[in-house]
Amino acid sequence: MKTFLKKHSQIWVLLYVFIYFPWFFYLEKTVTSNYTVLHTHLDDRIPFIEYFIIPYLLWFIYIIATVLFFLFKRPKADFYRLAAYLFGGMSICLLICTIFPNGLDLRPELDPDKNIFTKLISVLYTADTNTNVFPSIHVFASIGAHTAISRTVFSKRFRFVKPTSAVLMVLIILSTMFLKQHSVIDVVGAIVLSFCMYGLVYFPARDYSAGTAKQKLRTRFSKISKDSTLP
Repeated sequence: MKTFLKKHSQIWVLLYVFIYFPWFFYLEKTVTSNYTVLHTHLDDRIPFIEYFIIPYLLWFIYIIATVLFFLFKRPKADFYRLAAYLFGGMSICLLICTIFPNGLDLRPELDPDKNIFTKLISVLYTADTNTNVFPSIHVFASIGAHTAISRTVFSKRFRFVKPTSAVLMVLIILSTMFLKQHSVIDVVGAIVLSFCMYGLVYFPARDYSAGTAKQKLRTRFSKISKDSTLP
């Protein structure tokens, strides 16, 4: 156990679940009325399609698998960036819901006995309330997972990984709207938050690399100039 913890010392970051889940379930229990309903005309034009419950539920496997892969198979720096992106953004989502209680009125009447898909959606609706939806954590985390995956050498070595991840990400995002779990507003909010977190988490590293590259070029050109100077 000591060897495992020493090798994967970054695992302490996962203690965040003891912050996230109590906070999330607290909001689920307390935000039951007196919340702002998010609704657009575009939401009314999006049909309800029960088959999208499949990618919606795959989200849980997608996120957990990505976190574990980066924890055990990627350099610690990559894992810390993913954790900062996901956990930082998810905390912002919960903070927004705490300050600005919000919810939906989009869910249709369901016949749970119609097929296995409607049965699963019925269970989902029962377990997950129609509140605390802006920004969509499903959308935000999916974008974060795909961003991290697409930046790894692993995705370049196995070329099917990046497009597969991209397709799954898009299907998950669409599922939140086709299942009436989220409004278009929630999705847009999550995308905007994703761009902000990307800038905070990944741009500094990229800028540092760019700065290092520029410094190397300056040093090289300076050396060339000195070598070419006439005695």
